[in-house]
Parts: sequence; structure tokens; C-alpha cells
Amino acid sequence: MINLLNENPVYFLIYIIALFSAITIHEFSHAWTAYQLGDPTPKIQGRIKLDPRFHIDLTGLLFLFFFGFGWGKPVEIDYFNLKNPKKDSALISLAGPISNFILAILSSILLRLFIFFNNYSLQAIGFIILIPIIQINVFLGFFNLLPISPLDGFKIVGGIIPKEKEKEWYSLEKYGIFFLLLMIIPFGGSSMIDTFLKPIATFIIKLLIPSFSNII
Repeated sequence: MINLLNENPVYFLIYIIALFSAITIHEFSHAWTAYQLGDPTPKIQGRIKLDPRFHIDLTGLLFLFFFGFGWGKPVEIDYFNLKNPKKDSALISLAGPISNFILAILSSILLRLFIFFNNYSLQAIGFIILIPIIQINVFLGFFNLLPISPLDGFKIVGGIIPKEKEKEWYSLEKYGIFFLLLMIIPFGGSSMIDTFLKPIATFIIKLLIPSFSNII
């Protein structure tokens, strides 16, 4: 992503704004859901705010710029405050990716409205600003659904597997970072993310973004 700064600073700024909005809505959704399910910890820590300053992790952001993957500031949860820790933990984890998909869908609807009104200026603004929002939110949503710790998918699976399998599943948590690196590091010029995740995300993005032929 840092290469875009030299190639096109304007697009770099647009992608930064889209990235900040995606991470912010993702972490906010975790915090809001946890609060709704009975844990006041996110509210006490000021995480129930749509303010990037409360949700952006500087180290995670730098990793994203230079290595292509990163993270936001994790939302701290006190699971003793939840009525049903197993189920509620899965719901809290699911809230992040779902919020990204919702934002991508809303951006797609807005883009199609711009096309419907047949206003060239709105269409141009839509394609410049809304397409990066759609792309980043779809990729972020699917990436976080991977069942690898510390991604959301790990706790989502933990919330739905049978109780007798929980201990075995959570024993894999300490190896999560190694599994994640295996997914991200390219082997033979392509990573497992590129091979398995990118085609799915790209297919969804193509469904959400109208083709340029629709605006002629």
C-alpha cells in the first residue's frame, strides 16, 4: 500500500480514509455489541465512539502500510459480565465483519443511486471514493472471518462448536500467529490469502461495484 503514496498521493489519501473508516466501524461494532450484551468495559474505555483515534493501532497501521496486513486496537471484553459467554463471545466477534459487509453494501447502494441520477460529477465522486470503501471493507470482513487466532473467525467457531471440543479448539490459540503468517507469506510468488481468500472477495466486490458500462 505504501507504493501507492509515490504513484498517486491522492488515491493514497482516499484509501487511508477508507481504511480508517473500515477499521473504526469494525472495532466500534465489537465494542457496541459487547456493551449491548452486558459488558460495560468498552464504554468505560471510551470505545463506543465512531472516532478513529480510539480504534486505530499505530503498529497495526504501519504493518498494513509496509507489509499489506495489519490490525486495529483490540476491544477489551470482560467475559464474566456476559450472560452467555460462549454464544455472546461469538456474536461480539461476528459483529466486526458484519459491520464491514454492511458498510460495503451501503456504499454499493449509494454508488448505484449516483448512477441512477445520471449526474457525471456524482458518478465520478462515487467511483473515486466509494469503490475503495467497498474493496477495503469486503477484504477486511472476509479476512477477519478466517478461523485463526487472533482473528474474529476463531472465536466465532469457538462459540458454535460442541462444548466437548472447546478445550481442543482453544488449545490452537497460541499457534494462531504462526498459522496467520503461513497464510500471509508468499510461497512461490503467491500466498494462501491470494489463492483462497482473494478470489472470493474479488467475486463479491464485482457484484457490489457496477461496471463502467452501466454509466454510459
